[in-house]
Amino acid sequence: MTFLGLVPASFPSLVPANAGVNGKLRAGRTNWSTGRCSRLGQCPFPLWKGREMEVKKLSISWQFLIVLVLILQILSALDFDPYRVLGVSRTASQADIKKAYKKLAREWHPDKNRDPGAADKFIQISKAYEILSNEEKRSNYDHYGEAGENQGYEQQQREYRFRHFHENFYFDESFFHFPFNSERRDSIDEKYLLHFSHYVNEVVPDSFKKPYLIKITSDWCFSCIHIEPIWKEVVQELEGLGVGIGVVHAGYERRLAHHLGAHSTPSILGIVNGKVSFFHNAVVRENLRQFVESLLPGNLVEKVTNKNYVRFLSGWQQENKPRVLLFDQGPSVPLLYKLTAFAYKDYLSFGYVYVGVRGAEEMTRKFNINVYVSTILVFKEHINKPADVLQARGLKKQVVDDFITQNKYLLAARLTSQKLFHELCPVKRSHRQRKYCVVLLTPEATKLSKPFEAFLSFALANTQDTVRFTHVYSSRQQEFASTLLPHSEAFQGKSAVSILERRNTAGRVVYRTLEDPWTGSEGDKFVLLGFLDQLRKDPGLLVSEAVLPDLTDELAPVFLLRWLYSASEYLSDCWETMLHNNWREMMPLLSLIFSALFILFGTVIVQAFSDSNDERESHPPEKEEVPEKAGKTEPSFTKESSSKIPKKGFVEVTELTDVTYTSNLVRLRPGHMNVVLILSNSTRSVLLQKFAFEVYTFTGSSCLHFSFLSLDKHREWLEYLLEFAQDAAPIPNQYDKHFMERDYTGYVLALNGHKKYFCLFKPQKTVEEEEAMGSCGDLDASLHLGEARGKPSGGPGPRPVKGKLSKLSLWMERLLEGSLQRFYIPSWPELD
Repeated sequence: MTFLGLVPASFPSLVPANAGVNGKLRAGRTNWSTGRCSRLGQCPFPLWKGREMEVKKLSISWQFLIVLVLILQILSALDFDPYRVLGVSRTASQADIKKAYKKLAREWHPDKNRDPGAADKFIQISKAYEILSNEEKRSNYDHYGEAGENQGYEQQQREYRFRHFHENFYFDESFFHFPFNSERRDSIDEKYLLHFSHYVNEVVPDSFKKPYLIKITSDWCFSCIHIEPIWKEVVQELEGLGVGIGVVHAGYERRLAHHLGAHSTPSILGIVNGKVSFFHNAVVRENLRQFVESLLPGNLVEKVTNKNYVRFLSGWQQENKPRVLLFDQGPSVPLLYKLTAFAYKDYLSFGYVYVGVRGAEEMTRKFNINVYVSTILVFKEHINKPADVLQARGLKKQVVDDFITQNKYLLAARLTSQKLFHELCPVKRSHRQRKYCVVLLTPEATKLSKPFEAFLSFALANTQDTVRFTHVYSSRQQEFASTLLPHSEAFQGKSAVSILERRNTAGRVVYRTLEDPWTGSEGDKFVLLGFLDQLRKDPGLLVSEAVLPDLTDELAPVFLLRWLYSASEYLSDCWETMLHNNWREMMPLLSLIFSALFILFGTVIVQAFSDSNDERESHPPEKEEVPEKAGKTEPSFTKESSSKIPKKGFVEVTELTDVTYTSNLVRLRPGHMNVVLILSNSTRSVLLQKFAFEVYTFTGSSCLHFSFLSLDKHREWLEYLLEFAQDAAPIPNQYDKHFMERDYTGYVLALNGHKKYFCLFKPQKTVEEEEAMGSCGDLDASLHLGEARGKPSGGPGPRPVKGKLSKLSLWMERLLEGSLQRFYIPSWPELD
């Protein structure tokens, strides 16, 4: 920066250098009318004009100094770099940062370093470590140059506005008076802004005690401006009732907005028990109130009348909770009461009595209720008399919370879970905070027993802050009770009282059990009272020590109920998603559903057609024409059979005779196999049709050849071949009377002429018996039809004959896989 005409203040005289005494010029002349000088650089100035120039020059110099100081201050403030202060890189890990901090802190600590600037240096080191040791502050500094909680957000806002100023010609409201000034709008929701870590660590766990109402907003959102007055009014009302409020800026918290499933602004959603629900109605006050009420479970508050109030109040013994009754004039349950019931649902059960209905006169008269004032009654073990009363014309949240907190537990609550045990019997922290638990170990009873009633009356008469009265059912908490009870037969089936003090959370306690069983007599009460008085003076009376096992959760729902609850919640979520999401978001789900339905119905249709074909094949005509052909034979299909069997094309089946024997078997090329069907003259037509149907799908292989062998002509050749089957039954000799009656029709042999082995397919016994597929080694005497009954079976009807090859296609698949057993022979016999 260059300053023209700046004269130092150390030169006060502005008289020209050529002036003499009394201000007269020594040489040269000046033309005042023209303002020109006779000599260059020797022009005189009037006195009044010189003073004015001096003032101007002084003001400019002071302005320059002020600007210079401000610039230096700004640069010094911006010069603070925590990475440079600690001497680490921007990619340094937390371990490196901590190590550098410890080293510099020991070096520059004011108590050890006498340098005058050590204190300032130590402060800078501490500040730098504070920023870099916190991941959120470190991230804010890396992105925005500042590390405060809200500084990053404000800096990002400034950068966002600055960017829009250059890119989109953004102007502030102060110039155009537009109503979408983001600074003014954000100032309303500033205290409700949510970050991702805050949402996960605080909002979600807290949503199990109170519902949250969250708004998703962004810059340049005109709809957000429209709903802002209603949102502000609803927030003021609901926050006072105990509803959590949150605001997510989609432009700066994209991760959180995406996690919540908010793809547009503005969006309003509610969170209860960690579950997110979107608001889909018009943004008006009443709709938002109803939305918050709909988030709460429907069974929080029970409507109580004269007919069911006794049952409601008597439920304390089963649920182990005090009962709360609100008497009010409204027909519906107030939202404040529902929110209170949700916050304390694990400790108390809540009921509501509408005093304007006809069925409530008995209760209002019995409990002396003022019907013109809201009244809350708390009942504990005694259902005829409330344990505490609260009356107020306008119930406030803080007053109701204090009242409920003071009555969270019964007078002698039953220890039903480890969590309740921790709350009722806390761990001792100091000698002034001693908490003693008086535990009644009693058998379970459907009605209040005399020992328990006496224990209740004693607890009611001795309410103190340092003593808590509880009881345990010995049959339900056997390990817990056996640890405290002495091993004596005197306590079998009877009640006992133990006084204990917890020492740590691991279960270590010091205790003492009264020597005699508790019967509830006045003597037992006197002994217990005396022991408690001595214990206040001498804690050493608790002489026994033990480690208590964890209590079993008696009131936990069974697995089936939990599974049903989870399934119902999942179905409700799916229904809500399908009902309210747009088609673009639903396309993946709809595509999956239609694909599954298409596959399902396609499978059903194919199966139906295949079943119909099998059914039609199982009913062939009774009479078949038997074609008599020699040499090459093509399976003949009649008009009926062609309608039953799909058109499979042409299958070439050659008869194996002495003419074709050498070419089709003995000199078969390597890798080729001949599949031979064994048939007789009477079964020729039927078996050839079925054979062609079963093997058609395998005709595409050039390595397979198909033939048939007449059993009437070549029985000896076949039986000679079957003798080489390892598991085959011995073939009877020629003197067997059934030698010529054995039925081999339907057998199929896969012959490998080059390697001299064969695989065997055996037909089923009968259609009625169990279907079984033959293998290369399962030949036994029982499969030779007719042998068991000693009569031939060579003349069965068409149906059992055709059924012999019903499993041939499966056998062919195994043949191609090479998983069938192979039977090797030394040489192929001659075919007579």
